[in-house]
Amino acid sequence: MDEVRGTHGTTSSPGTAGSGGVAGPSVTAGSADAPDQGGAPSQSAPLGDGGMTSRGAAASDGGAPSPGTTGGHRGTLSPRSAPDPGSAPGHGSAAGHGGATSSPGVASPAELMHRHEFFIGGRWIPAPAESLFKVVSPATEEVVGEAPLAGAADIDAAVAAARTAFDDGEWPRTPPAERAAVLERAAEILRGRTGDIAGVTVDEMGCAISQAPRAQTGMVAPLFDYYAALARTFEFAREVVAGERRGLVTSEPVGVVAAIVPWNAPVTLSAWKVAPALAAGCTVVIKPPPEAPLSNFVLAEALAEAGIPPGVVNLVPGDRDAGEHLVRHPGTDKIAFTGSTAAGKRIMSLCGDQVKRVSLELGGKSAAIVLEDADLATAIPALVGGGMHLSGQVCGALTRILVPRSRYAEAVDAAATTASQVRVGDPHDPSTLVGPLVARRQRDRVEGYLAGAVADGARVAAGGGRPPGLPRGWYVEPTILSDVDNAMRVAREEIFGPVLCLIPYRDEDEAVRLANDSPYGLAGGVWAGDPARGVRVAKRMRTGSVAVNGSFPPFPMVPFGGFGQSGLGRELGPEGLRSFLEPRSIGLPAS
Repeated sequence: MDEVRGTHGTTSSPGTAGSGGVAGPSVTAGSADAPDQGGAPSQSAPLGDGGMTSRGAAASDGGAPSPGTTGGHRGTLSPRSAPDPGSAPGHGSAAGHGGATSSPGVASPAELMHRHEFFIGGRWIPAPAESLFKVVSPATEEVVGEAPLAGAADIDAAVAAARTAFDDGEWPRTPPAERAAVLERAAEILRGRTGDIAGVTVDEMGCAISQAPRAQTGMVAPLFDYYAALARTFEFAREVVAGERRGLVTSEPVGVVAAIVPWNAPVTLSAWKVAPALAAGCTVVIKPPPEAPLSNFVLAEALAEAGIPPGVVNLVPGDRDAGEHLVRHPGTDKIAFTGSTAAGKRIMSLCGDQVKRVSLELGGKSAAIVLEDADLATAIPALVGGGMHLSGQVCGALTRILVPRSRYAEAVDAAATTASQVRVGDPHDPSTLVGPLVARRQRDRVEGYLAGAVADGARVAAGGGRPPGLPRGWYVEPTILSDVDNAMRVAREEIFGPVLCLIPYRDEDEAVRLANDSPYGLAGGVWAGDPARGVRVAKRMRTGSVAVNGSFPPFPMVPFGGFGQSGLGRELGPEGLRSFLEPRSIGLPAS
């Protein structure tokens, strides 16, 4: 769940999830109608390539670039440190990989897009040649980079480093204020590297650069700042007195954390896990997916430069098999996962075998209730803009729009008009709002849902196909489906594409019933002329977060997570820190 307004360096304000909407006929670069983080395909999606690690689509298709596009960063990289000419970059140095040394310079696309090492135990470890994986641009179908994919031995090495750092190292025993200082340094370094993160994600997973500050960078540094501040004030120990008895309750780091992140917001969703885990005193193994293996290298470089001790943070991109090995590994104490519900169920079952701690942020099929007194001229464009954010590849997207029957035709027309004006195209172009889907397989999946919806009786009010003039790339037009019944598959399962379903309702009670009639419960929205009524309706929704008139809660200060099959546990807020802590009670002897 994240961010932009045109170019790389733009970020949303700390504590907000990014906002926007539609003013008149033009769609802005975002919407406050969904929190800015990743999502998942439906629970019926197979694990597939990287199924333990991704949202159900593999970036494995190749091809030639489309006219007028290239596979490079097009000059979007921000200044950063260049390699020390007197040493080989990376080997034996926690801060040396890819040019993270003290020499000034500008990173080249090759440095950011071609990585041949894992970050393990504070060192950049060369990966075997046979482990290197071609990264394909979803916009051009062209190979744009290369990254190593971890095997079992690499996962074992990363876990061993994290285990040693936790059991014998200084980090878990470092005072919280000192840990906070490292997190603050990391935040400052990450602020200077937003351009690198944004540029890489445009190429590796097709995020439109106009959306990158909201989706990929805007919450990253603020998260480290937030958890640094919280670590300074959090009550890690408290004394309890009952008559003549006294006890000490301490909050202890849970141990070695496996952070398994998806492809749609890889660095943001790593930060959701890594920042609170480090604040708690844990050590971490980050496993990005093969669809987006590159951007988290920037995070690892920033943390190393900030002074994270060796072994406290380790980075090993990997596929489904690597993810399962990491989950099963007896050296990990907690799994923090964002991804599909199908993969989450598998992870939960594996953790059950070891009674291992687990937190899961999974899929959603979230509903927005538009009440009869709502201003449709404001609500519908904002909902369409939010639903198209990151090409609809957001777990918290409000993809079921519930509208009173008395205003249904008006709402459908407004949604269709707005969707038809959304600019689709080259993700490097700042005027593009909707880029490609992450892979050909994901596009085929979305097109299958659309064909099924029409067969079930839904009507395509806008879009429904591939955009003209884009012969290369895995694009789908922004699509509005009307005449949708809540029992249809397209209204039950997470599509993970730029598709919104408009569903009519009779009265408020039916609207709430339809909104809650879902196996998921991740996000929601209410649009009302009377804000107080909107809040009352929001309280009736069985979902983890609700936006009233487009205003989501102030992330990251409040928790995010879901009811039902949308997950287990919460991220962000103080709750996000507590999920990496274990309480311990000690009886104190009489003085």
